[in-house]
This record gives sequence, C-alpha cells and structure tokens, in this order.
Amino acid sequence: MRIDNRELDQLRSISFERHYTKHAEGSVLVSFGDTKVLCTASVESGVPRWLKGKGKGWITAEYGMLPRATNTRNQREAARGKQSGRTQEIQRLIGRSLRAMIDLSKLGENTIYLDCDVLQADGGTRTASITGAAVALIDALETIQKSKKLKADPLIGLVAAVSVGMKGGEAYLDLNYEEDSSCDTDLNVVMTQKVSLLSFKVRLKKSRSLALKQTLCCHWLKQALLN
Repeated sequence: MRIDNRELDQLRSISFERHYTKHAEGSVLVSFGDTKVLCTASVESGVPRWLKGKGKGWITAEYGMLPRATNTRNQREAARGKQSGRTQEIQRLIGRSLRAMIDLSKLGENTIYLDCDVLQADGGTRTASITGAAVALIDALETIQKSKKLKADPLIGLVAAVSVGMKGGEAYLDLNYEEDSSCDTDLNVVMTQKVSLLSFKVRLKKSRSLALKQTLCCHWLKQALLN
C-alpha cells in the first residue's frame, strides 16, 4: 500500500473539466490527484515559415508553472529572462505527443497552440499536461470543424500519458511528488490508442535493469487510460 493508500497499479483520481475558459477554442482543467493543469488550445491561421505553401498545419506547445504551484514560491521564468532546459524539454515532449494525434495534411495551413499551465504540482505534471492537452485539442478541432474551416477530420486517435517508477524492486503507477522524488528510477510513457510507444524519458539512479521492468507497466495504460 502506498502513502495515499493506492495499490501499486492504481491511478490517482482523474478528472477533466472541459470548456473551462471562455475564449479558447478548447480548454480543459485536468486533475491527476492533487496535480492540476489548465490546458488551452488556440487556433490561428498560418504556419511557421518552413511550412508555408505545403498545405499542412502545425501543432506546438508551451508549458509553465505558476509561482506557487509548489510548496515554496518559484520565480517566473519570464522574470529570469529565459526558459529552463527542463521547460523546453517538456514543451517538445508535449508537442511531439499531440502531433501524433493529428494528420497535419488535413489541418490546412493553421497552427494550434497548446498552452499548459500548472496550477498545482504534486508529481506527473508533464504527463497530466499531455493528457489534458489531448482533450483540449479535440475540443478545438470540433470548434473549427463546426465553422467549416476544415474539409476533413484530421484526428487520428487519442493520446494519453502516465508516469511509472521503480522503488525497492516494485513498479508504481502514476507517481505523486513524494514517490517521484524518492524512487530508484522512473519513466514517462506516452501512448496512442494502438498502444505504440511514442516517447519516454527514463531517469536512472541505481540499476539500468530496473528500466526494463518498468516497460511491463505499460499494459496498465491500455486499460486505465485508453479504453
């Protein structure tokens, strides 16, 4: 039994409050336990310069944490004048994951911006951001389809993400902050409905052999997140 009385293969309580904000084409407040992330999807005409004239769209993501999303206040990255390497890495992961949902050739020359703002952090902020942003993206697509801006539905399928950790030889699903900071090794798994691994990042502290055991936890995703 874990510190929050969950079983090893049990997710935290997950909820999605859709249409959370007024102006964005898609918006979701996603909660994984005490981790809460506001995800918005904004649609704009035009694409990056390197995509102009190709008839394809683009999806990109930005990620940030409110100063008091954690136990102590953190300075805003804007006040420091630059984003941290961690933030840039998370943004790339979210963007790659969400692009796997969409046939960009059917999006037209439009760009969808996914903004993920962590309101409260208790572990798994990047995986919550991916899962919440996926829902916001679907709502944004429905909005622009109703306006007849798209000739075909560009949605390929859903994407969801979860963290897995190893501690004392046991695999833990959906880590909270205390578990994440004390586990021997952890990974973030992003999967499609076809259960193909899109991307993962492993942090190894002790034994590389533990990472192999973690892959056995992926089947939990299929039942818990994607069914």
